[in-house]
Amino acid sequence: MARLVESSDFERVLGSRSRASTVHFAVHHLSVLAGFPGDAQAAPASGELSTIRVQAGEGPVDDLPPEPLRRLGAVVPKRHARRAVTRSLLKRQIYAAGGRHAASLGQGLWIVRLRAPFDRARFKSAASTALTVIARAELEALFLAAAGSAAA
Repeated sequence: MARLVESSDFERVLGSRSRASTVHFAVHHLSVLAGFPGDAQAAPASGELSTIRVQAGEGPVDDLPPEPLRRLGAVVPKRHARRAVTRSLLKRQIYAAGGRHAASLGQGLWIVRLRAPFDRARFKSAASTALTVIARAELEALFLAAAGSAAA
């Protein structure tokens, strides 16, 4: 799953209601039916493309079925995760879980947002194994709930 990087896309997606949430995370989704600037899908259909043909008889690139447009972003605010090492750990877990569930998620832009801090008394280390296990389990539940609501 490609990463969401444009700040305008983050604003558009975060402006929508959350699709699913858990104790610490929320997921937002914005369905995108057509491509947007910067995507190969948004290229104009007029004229011949200047692509190199690998095999004889291969048709133009425009005739290929479009790839599903799925992008994932992560928002881990400093007010909920004070240490940079914790923010990085949570973002890695978000992107890894998104990659595992990419096939079950609908097309569009997805953002996972940390909405509540993890208890610092329970997780003394900024990047503890316990925090990784808890975050992974919660993200799995979040993406399963999001995939279920995307299908409905």
